[in-house]
Amino acid sequence: MSIREKIKEEIEAGRRGRIVMPSDFETKYGVENTKKSLLRLTNDGFLERLARGIYLYPEHDELLGMLYPDIETIAEQIAARDNARIIPTGAQALNLLGLSTQVPLNAVFLTDGSPRKIEIGNRTIKFRKTSPKNLAAKGKFSGLVIQALKELGKDQVTLEDVAIIKEYLKKEEPEHLYHDMKLAPSWIAHLFGDLLAYYYE
Repeated sequence: MSIREKIKEEIEAGRRGRIVMPSDFETKYGVENTKKSLLRLTNDGFLERLARGIYLYPEHDELLGMLYPDIETIAEQIAARDNARIIPTGAQALNLLGLSTQVPLNAVFLTDGSPRKIEIGNRTIKFRKTSPKNLAAKGKFSGLVIQALKELGKDQVTLEDVAIIKEYLKKEEPEHLYHDMKLAPSWIAHLFGDLLAYYYE
C-alpha cells in the first residue's frame, strides 16, 4: 500500500466534515511524502483544499452540496494543532452570541500563539496576539461575553442585549462567573455580579 493510500485510509476512518492538516501525518510519513500525498488526494477530489496546509474531508448533502465547517471550528482546530489558546473577539463574538446578525468576513481571535492571517474562501481568520489576561477566562460563555461587551462599549449596550447575555451566562458555572468577573472592566463585572446574586438568592 502506498503512503497516499495509507493516509487516505486513515482519513476515511474519521468522520466526514473534519479538518485535515499535514501535521496529522508528517511524523509518521515525513514532510515531503505527506505534502505530495495530500496534493494527490486533493487532485483526486477526495479532499478539498481550504487554504495552505488546511484541507477538508468533505461531507455532502443531496440538496446543499458540499458542507463546510464554520469559521470557529476551523480556528479551534488550527489552535489545537499549534497548542495555542484562542477566544473570539470583536464582531465574531457579537455574532456568536446573537447580538449581531452580521457574519463578519474577518473573524478575529485573540491568541497566545503566533499572529497570522488565513484566507478561507471569501472569509479571513485573523489570530491576534494578546496578553495572558485576555485568555484567562475559565468560562466559555463568560469569556465570550466579556469580549462582546468590550466591542459594544458601555454606552451601546441595550436592555435587549443584557437579556440575551444573561441567558447565555445562566449556562455558566457560578464559580466561573466569579473568577471571570475579576478579569473584566468594572461595568461588565457589575453585570456578572447581578447574575451571581440571582444564583445565590
